[in-house]
Amino acid sequence: MTSAEEGDGGEQTPLVTTTNALVGRELEWAINSPELLSEHAQINSGIIRTRFPPEPNGYLHIGHAKSMNMNFNLAFEKLGVPLTNRRTIFRYDDTNPDAESPEYIDSLRRDLEWLGWKPERTTYSSDNFQTLYELAVKLIEKGLAYVCDMTKAEMEAQRDLAKRRSSAVSVGKDPNVEAPIPSADILPGRNRDTSVERNLKLFNEMKLGLHAEGSLTLRLKMDFESANPNMYDLVAYRIRYTPHPHAGKGWCIYPNYDFTHGICDSLERIDYSICTLEFETRREPYYWILWALDMFRPKVYEMSRLNLAYTVLSKRRLLKLVDAHYVRGWSDPRMPTISGLRRRGYTKEIINTFCNDVGATRAMNVVQMDKLFQVARQTLADTTRRAMAVLEPIKVVIGNFAEESAKAGEGGMTFEVQNSPTDASLGSHSVTLTETIYIDSSDFRLDEDPNFYRLTPGKPVGIKYQGGNLVCDEVVKSGDKIKELKCHLDNSEGRPKPKSHITWVPSDGIACEVRVYGHLFTEPEPSDRWEEELNTESEIVHPNAIVDPSVLTLVDKKDVNKWKSNQALQFERLGYFVVDVDTTFDSATKEGQLVFNRTVSLKEDKAVKKESAAEAEQKRKQLENQRNADAAREIMMTIDPKDLFKLGPEYAGKYSKFDDAGIPTHLADGTELTKSAKKKLAKDQAKHAKKFAKANKK
Repeated sequence: MTSAEEGDGGEQTPLVTTTNALVGRELEWAINSPELLSEHAQINSGIIRTRFPPEPNGYLHIGHAKSMNMNFNLAFEKLGVPLTNRRTIFRYDDTNPDAESPEYIDSLRRDLEWLGWKPERTTYSSDNFQTLYELAVKLIEKGLAYVCDMTKAEMEAQRDLAKRRSSAVSVGKDPNVEAPIPSADILPGRNRDTSVERNLKLFNEMKLGLHAEGSLTLRLKMDFESANPNMYDLVAYRIRYTPHPHAGKGWCIYPNYDFTHGICDSLERIDYSICTLEFETRREPYYWILWALDMFRPKVYEMSRLNLAYTVLSKRRLLKLVDAHYVRGWSDPRMPTISGLRRRGYTKEIINTFCNDVGATRAMNVVQMDKLFQVARQTLADTTRRAMAVLEPIKVVIGNFAEESAKAGEGGMTFEVQNSPTDASLGSHSVTLTETIYIDSSDFRLDEDPNFYRLTPGKPVGIKYQGGNLVCDEVVKSGDKIKELKCHLDNSEGRPKPKSHITWVPSDGIACEVRVYGHLFTEPEPSDRWEEELNTESEIVHPNAIVDPSVLTLVDKKDVNKWKSNQALQFERLGYFVVDVDTTFDSATKEGQLVFNRTVSLKEDKAVKKESAAEAEQKRKQLENQRNADAAREIMMTIDPKDLFKLGPEYAGKYSKFDDAGIPTHLADGTELTKSAKKKLAKDQAKHAKKFAKANKK
């Protein structure tokens, strides 16, 4: 559901909201005066307004999709706001020119439009640079801001000292004893109590470009005794000699996020400023700034961020994935970006439904990828056209094809197939069995297996749509590789009933490359060593795949566009696939490369599921670790408690001297152990003695 567009002419419904929805921690600074409330109500005139304010320093990801869903839809639902009273602003939070670019600015707009959200208007924080500057001057004039020449190291020392003093106070200790102030230059700082005239002069000089980058900042005179470190005189402005991608070259001082976003919220008449829980401690500076400027204070609500298993959503990590070429770029189908999901075949309906299902609460949790996969399956099942394809083809020559084709009569070996077995309105297409066909290598085995229901030399299999049995007569090999299967069709009335039917493609199938995607990481929650946890088999490429020719007119390069959902197909028994933007295939000439990406698998057949190399290796390591742990326990149960610290594998080489009970007294380097260390080792020996006695009890 999209928000009402500006100027829709619709009559507004009298506003009724759920007052206990979207309520956050209360602060005295957050209270609006009656005059501010009256002015805001008069300007908004019954409208309830939210905003979606991403920073253009990367591509939007699925976490942003959750935020869009909240700000354009779910927040209003929770508040009970009528459709005609809903407004959402799309704002570029563009205050850091070093990290932003026109590419990112363009991608944010395109992704928002593709997902179907319609903002009331689009704004830029940078459009308010002059107003923000004037408000900063106002704070200086009120004695609430000052120009500071402290270095980064000095600010860090100042912050650390203030935190230690606050911690001391919180536990009832004297901060002057626990964290004494060495010099007023550090706390409160040598610039904090300088004159208004000096600060106005220096701030103007900063604006005119008369000082070097990093030499001066504008800081807000907040509260060094606060329990919240975000109140330790945060930096409002920095000097940066970098042209701005939207505002141009007119500025060399730029406001930071904390100073900017609350003011922009107020200027844009936002009612609910919604962010994620890591910003909860930014409430104090948010409201302090608006209080100091006597501006309208929107309500702030924090929700849990989206944590998705087997991926990362940190922009810093996503940028590293791109810059280090771990992936093909921001739109790589393994990336959690909107562009990556779209390229992989996830439609806006899938993403928005997923975000609706996840909802928005303050509870922290990790959402499993299977939830997204299942939404994709449910959505694509009803709308996606079927086709047959083979990923690793094996050539099959049907020896009695001419004879069986003649018996088939009118229509021969051409069969009409519904595009969807459950929805006739999606139409149909034809497939033609030819003398030479291709089957997938996963559908053939040389050795008999009672649990394998596909083709083997001793077991026929049904051939889909034709209905007969395919019988393997001879396996032609080139070295260890299967080159060809010589088979025949069995259409006799008394033929064995097959346990399964396999798919195939005819001799005029279209060659293509198919990319099958798995999890980007081997761990469901990547750690600080996330680069070591990347899944080396997250992309498996099948360069020699073949798809049946019925899709010819659907896969032309002219219809491929990275900013829209491209042609999706269900490859029968394989999964849902989408035409990739690398496609150069010309359907008229049948030249160029055709590339498909797998969006998601079908519901897996557990009996024939093929274990990936990564899964097999992970299972092998788990079994090996388990065996090693069991072996270690068995060894430990053979060691007398008195010899534990001499013979135990985990203590080998650690100690050089022992007392009569076997407790170590000295480390290997001769250092004498403390009494507490020896006491702890005695407890470890006592625990081992109990286990040893139990294991060796006759």
